[in-house]
Amino acid sequence: MATNVVSVLNELVETSKDGEKGFMKAAEDAHDDQLKMLFRSSAEDCSRGARELQDAVQTLGGKPETGGSMSGALHRGWVDVKSAVANRSDHAILAECEKGEDVAKKRYHDALEKDLPADVRAIVERQYQGVLQTHDRVRDLRDQYAAMKH
Repeated sequence: MATNVVSVLNELVETSKDGEKGFMKAAEDAHDDQLKMLFRSSAEDCSRGARELQDAVQTLGGKPETGGSMSGALHRGWVDVKSAVANRSDHAILAECEKGEDVAKKRYHDALEKDLPADVRAIVERQYQGVLQTHDRVRDLRDQYAAMKH
């Protein structure tokens, strides 16, 4: 059965939009200015990635997704009930972001398992590398903040 490339890309658009919202929330909640900057920059990366995917969907003649998933908070590990709790530590925020990036990693990995046209595969592969870098940066910072707590 042929891969529905538009639906694969639209799922990644949702993933990127969810990430953008999650990182913006993390930037609002973070206490450390460097973390705020990292989260804002990550949100911008997600936003740029979503636009690039939306353009690819249009090029393929599909209707691009415009928002995050309705259950984005659930799927992405983002903005869950914990984000309503005031005064979360930067470590807790980083742990939350890492969970979100774990989901993004899986979504991109799954997309690359599909039969995608070469030009689309190149976009997804490049964005996947960015997701991996962001995930690892967040994980390393989370470990750093965990060490500082003790």
